[in-house]
Amino acid sequence: MPSAFNIQQTSAQFYLSLKSSALLATVSTDADEEMLPGIKAIDKSNDELETMLMSLRDEHFFRLYSVDILGSCEYFPQELLECYSESCEIYPIDEEDIPEEILEIDANEFDFELDGWARMDMPSEDYYDTNQFPEEYTGYDGSEVWNFIHNRICFQDINQDDEDWKADFNKAVSGLHSMISAQIVKGIEEKAQSGEIGDEDKWTDPVIEYERRLSPKGENKHAIDNLYFGYMLLLSAVGKARERLLQDCESGKIDSASADKLKPILDFALLDDTNIGTASKQLHDHAVQDKDSVSALWESRMRARELMRIMNCVQCNKCRLHGKVSVLGLSTALQVLLGKNGEGGDAARIHRVELAALMTTASKFSSAIRFCTMMSKKIS
Repeated sequence: MPSAFNIQQTSAQFYLSLKSSALLATVSTDADEEMLPGIKAIDKSNDELETMLMSLRDEHFFRLYSVDILGSCEYFPQELLECYSESCEIYPIDEEDIPEEILEIDANEFDFELDGWARMDMPSEDYYDTNQFPEEYTGYDGSEVWNFIHNRICFQDINQDDEDWKADFNKAVSGLHSMISAQIVKGIEEKAQSGEIGDEDKWTDPVIEYERRLSPKGENKHAIDNLYFGYMLLLSAVGKARERLLQDCESGKIDSASADKLKPILDFALLDDTNIGTASKQLHDHAVQDKDSVSALWESRMRARELMRIMNCVQCNKCRLHGKVSVLGLSTALQVLLGKNGEGGDAARIHRVELAALMTTASKFSSAIRFCTMMSKKIS
């Protein structure tokens, strides 16, 4: 039976296969035919939106997260290791640098549904700044964690193209993996260009790593397709949460500097493009296609919560921080789009940290697509 995960090839093995293929891969166009207009719409305007989203992440509302960095792994035994390089260590910001408004909001928004989509870390005095510690290549190998995610948390015995919400869930998680892979390859390229890559590094060639991790000839031929699928879900969720976000701008819950950057994003035409809604429509239609599908949706909510918990198995603190933010963002999107019964959740009940993670994760996906487009052009 097909698995949600394909066993990784080593870089050396994949390099040998590339020598005979002449590195001719481009961004995948093997997506579901219904998805192609949405992909085209994203390619047309994503660069502009990516710039706006990146600017939004400069604001405290969207860059400060209280995350449990010391949580232990509950899924498999691990040797407890300190971060083995400066690039993977992070430190909480000084308490006086945390806006009082954010501290107050988070302290009051600690409740959660036992059977909800997300189970965020409880707020504490430790806040981490994703601008101070941005995503980058740290040298950390997360393959053990991804193996568990794809083989245990994702649904098994389901195919990529099955008309089933379980396939949609797997595609969204695969898209998350693709986004993180793109961040890693981009980091390898940046460090290679600056001369920071050494012989001791496990991965040194961004082209080889892009082909291995993201191209149709690599570990998952649907990696780029699923990256777009996940991005469409996030954009649709932002669109559905628009009124809540605007209300927070008007009430002052979102500060004026953040609101000035957020409002043009919420007005961006791509959010209302019906082609972008194809992914969320498929997800909805599959979720409510019969009573059995609706009654089984709790399985997706449980697995989304497990995605957050397994981030405690990531032994690179910077990777753990960004992993938790990204999983929370994706879970929030599923909460908005599906809710409990497949018809959508109440955006008014979403917490500050979930809204921040939703926008931040949309930004991460946007940047990943921009990078993959650039890499595919470079290779071809």
